[in-house]
Formats: sequence, C-alpha cells, structure tokens
Amino acid sequence: MNRKYLLVVLAGMLLLPAVEASALTGREIMEKNDALPEAKTAVSQVSMYIHQGAKVVEKEFEIKSKKYAGDEDKNLITFTKPTQIKLLTHSHKNQDDDQWLRLSSGKVKRIVSTDKGKSFVNSHLYYEDLTARDIDEYDYNSLGDGSAGGFDCHKVEAVKKQNKVYSKSIMYVRKSDFFVVRIDFFKNDEFHKFIEYLDIKPVTGILTAHLLVMSMADGNAKTELKVNSVEYNKEMNDAVFNKEALR
Repeated sequence: MNRKYLLVVLAGMLLLPAVEASALTGREIMEKNDALPEAKTAVSQVSMYIHQGAKVVEKEFEIKSKKYAGDEDKNLITFTKPTQIKLLTHSHKNQDDDQWLRLSSGKVKRIVSTDKGKSFVNSHLYYEDLTARDIDEYDYNSLGDGSAGGFDCHKVEAVKKQNKVYSKSIMYVRKSDFFVVRIDFFKNDEFHKFIEYLDIKPVTGILTAHLLVMSMADGNAKTELKVNSVEYNKEMNDAVFNKEALR
C-alpha cells in the first residue's frame, strides 16, 4: 500500500455517487485515500511558527522525501533557521520506523520508540507525527458523516495496532476527492490535539496543503507550518538519506 507524507497531503479527483460513498466502510474510505496519486519525490521549504501564549518562535527548514520499492519512504528535515538540526526518518512496512536526530552540536541521537511521543524541536509535533502512515498498521471504523474546514467529510476512526503514541485518531476525509483535511488525536481516549490541512491548491496537478496547523485541544498553543514552496518528482541522490550523511 502507498504511504502519505505528513507535510504533503496528496489528493486526486476521484468521485463516487452519493449512494456508493455512504455505504463505504472505514477501511474502504482510507483505501480510496491511499490510492490517490502521489509524487516519487518531494522537496519543500517550510516556515514553522510555534505559538505559546503570546510568544511566537519562528524556525525554517527544508524537507526532502523519496519513495522506494517495498513501501519504504525516506525523509530528511534540515533546519536552516536558527540552527542546523536535522531529522532523518526511514519508514518501513510491518516494522518500526527508524529516526535519527542530528543536534546542532553535531552529535547524532537515535530516536527510540519511547521518544516517539516527545515534542520535536519544542513544537506541538511529536516524532510520531513525522513518520509515514501505512494503511495496514491501523484498524478502521466509519463514524458516519462530519464537517471540517467547511467541507462535507467522512469521519473515520483509526487505531494503530502496535507501538501506540495515540490511543486513536479520527480522520476527516473530504467526500469530493478523499483528501484528508483534519485529524483529531486522542491519548488515553481523551481528545489531545488536532491538525488541519489548509490553503489547498494544486502543484503540477497534485493537490497540496500549503498551511498545516497543529493545535492543542485546550486551545492555548499551536504550531503552524507554512509551505513556502514545493517541487515534485525531481531527481534526488540516494546518498542524501544515508545515516552517515548526518555527521
């Protein structure tokens, strides 16, 4: 099954009759989402704004992503402001993803499973949020109709089978094209935070969210990710994603 990048949500133009769509199971809805066309590679320039009360911390980074055979994905986040922190992720099918963090000191730290629920660079994103999603790692349940971002949506509950950071998540999948526009995250079955995918517009024929907002459930803090530019299907050297390249 295909995987989706966290920062570049892809969508196609598949339309189903209302009667057929209403009969879809949660798994079938997510299969429609999973089957949408996606790029082989992606390069994005992103501004991050971390809101903590009245304080806003700004960071900038580049993210490079590449898909490989066997449902393998590799992603490299490189901060350009204010530090030179890097995060390398190798996403695997049917096994734990590998992540390594290069600190500004040059030291490389492996992110172990117990760290997946920790904050990434003091933002409201966790390391778990920066891994690829494999459709087969979750059990799905349709929750009927919903609305998010002004769109009519399917609501689908997703529960990860192993190594849970979240007890469950609820995805709002746009009915018109099966594009995910919002995800609610729960910890210990309590509403914890949610991410919205906004400013959706096509880039070389691929629908792309240019603004992502991760908000805490209490409304007191959030992190915004503004995608300043994105390029798809550029040639990319595999050496970029080697662990040794972090040093």
